[in-house]
Amino acid sequence: MAGKPRLFGADYSVYVRIALLALLEKNVDHDLVPVDVFSKEGLPGWYLDHHPFGRIPAFEHGDFRLFETAAITRYIDEAFPGPSLQPRDVKGRARMNQIVGMLDAYAYRTLVWDIYVETVSKPKRGEAADGDRVAAALPRAATFLAALSRLKAEGAWLCGETMTLADLHAAPMFSYFTMAGEGRTLLSEHPSLMRWWEEISALPSFKSTEPSS
Repeated sequence: MAGKPRLFGADYSVYVRIALLALLEKNVDHDLVPVDVFSKEGLPGWYLDHHPFGRIPAFEHGDFRLFETAAITRYIDEAFPGPSLQPRDVKGRARMNQIVGMLDAYAYRTLVWDIYVETVSKPKRGEAADGDRVAAALPRAATFLAALSRLKAEGAWLCGETMTLADLHAAPMFSYFTMAGEGRTLLSEHPSLMRWWEEISALPSFKSTEPSS
């Protein structure tokens, strides 16, 4: 397929950043088309042709379109040359997919919306945090971190010695989570995850995708 792929979204989005990390780690030249779901004007009408549910990101490569981040990143890994971002063995891929599923189902809302937004983002805007929401989220976050720590393979990365899509899926969520004091405290209880976080947060691709706001 000819032409650069296009990713639609905004750099503040956890899920847009996941896809950007995959593109950068595969060294894929691409365009980021700005789409702000929080814009006062609302989403542009044309965007619903790319994502019928009005979320970000969406992806386009030639005449092929995708939405849902896990589908986008797997396509990026398999459609373009470069180092593989998925384990070759079936059990390793299953473990990677399990971690990605856990992140979507149990981590994103808890780590980002219930902890980061309430304790960091809202106070920055002069708004009061919802203490009950934070209190309810902390045990869920602790359960998630414990489960991830048990699943983490030997080696620098979540699935072993090689970085995979699981690492790229987790990193943007942890980026917001660790801005909260509560997040840093919970993470410090898991040394293997702390070492992983130090490793991935030092990647050039991670640093270059830091949100602009």
